[in-house]
Amino acid sequence: MHLPDPSQRYPITLPDGSAHKGTVFLSQVIDHPKFHAGAYTYASDFNPPQDWASHLAPYLFPFSQETLSIGKFCQIAHGVRFLTSSANHAQDGLSCYPFPVFDPANMQAYQPDTRDTSIGNDVWIGYGALILPGARIGNGAIIGAGAVVGGTVPDYSVVTGNPGTVARLRFSPDDVARLLALAWWDWPVTLIEHALQAILKGDIAALEHLAP
Repeated sequence: MHLPDPSQRYPITLPDGSAHKGTVFLSQVIDHPKFHAGAYTYASDFNPPQDWASHLAPYLFPFSQETLSIGKFCQIAHGVRFLTSSANHAQDGLSCYPFPVFDPANMQAYQPDTRDTSIGNDVWIGYGALILPGARIGNGAIIGAGAVVGGTVPDYSVVTGNPGTVARLRFSPDDVARLLALAWWDWPVTLIEHALQAILKGDIAALEHLAP
């Protein structure tokens, strides 16, 4: 079994030999100074947009003060949206109305919330999930369909609901530590391919044996 070429736009080939245009490697379609996606991270949509960056993160502008960073080997389902910090309004005054954004001289300098949003490696974000400003999602996490997620999500946890809460850990704390130490997503591609059976079978001991 081989990994797809990470430099291609459409990583899935259908049985008739055509490219499935509803799934893209984000690193190949994102051209945005504030939006970063790692190798092999893909997004899917039933109605593929022309501009994946604005589709996934509609409030992230080139002049935004925050960044959206997504690690390697992440899986982003249809309907997922990232509400980054530029979407937030100030709450410390008498009104939340964003008066300065209507003044061109002040618009770009006015951003009450500048927190970055960070998604780890090997994260699965399910159908229609909403990721809130400043969220920090750990490696190996699963975000359930329709979940509304903010704050910090632990590594290898399953988060569901609104507000998003940790339903369970995917592995024991000891095994989570072992997986984080292995960080297989940073291995050379040929070694990951060699380790795919161990990854697919959930065999941490075998993965440790193959580690560089």
